Amino acid sequence: MKLILLQKVVNLGVLGDLVDVKPGYGRNFLVPFGKAVPATANNIASFDAKRAEYEAKADAVLAGAQARKDKMEGASVTIAANASTEGKLFGSVGPRDIAEAFTAAGFKLDKSEVVMSEGALRRTGEYDIEVRLHADVQTTVKVVVEPEA
Repeated sequence: MKLILLQKVVNLGVLGDLVDVKPGYGRNFLVPFGKAVPATANNIASFDAKRAEYEAKADAVLAGAQARKDKMEGASVTIAANASTEGKLFGSVGPRDIAEAFTAAGFKLDKSEVVMSEGALRRTGEYDIEVRLHADVQTTVKVVVEPEA
């Protein structure tokens, strides 16, 4: 399936690239989320006419993500979770819990922006969590998991 990218997509391409992807990836993710459009003759002509508009929008999104990164630098939240005396959690702390804690602390964060490569947190302690605000903007924040009193 040939598509024109409307924004930068990690490991795929940048704005305006003509890419060939598997049909399911294009049909179920890229097109519905507004990241790409099918590469028809009409869409190619339309994209060329609106290229400056798309680039301005992409620059605005990047600037917004950079501003959020500057605000979040060195941020930390504490999450209280039900835990045993040895520090093992009854359950886990996942991306949704972390995003909600940061949003409550005044840092707007979506669960899809929280990158937990090693999976959910299952023990108490301090953790450095990667937050990817944009394809080009990422930062590390501190999450402290402590047992509920």
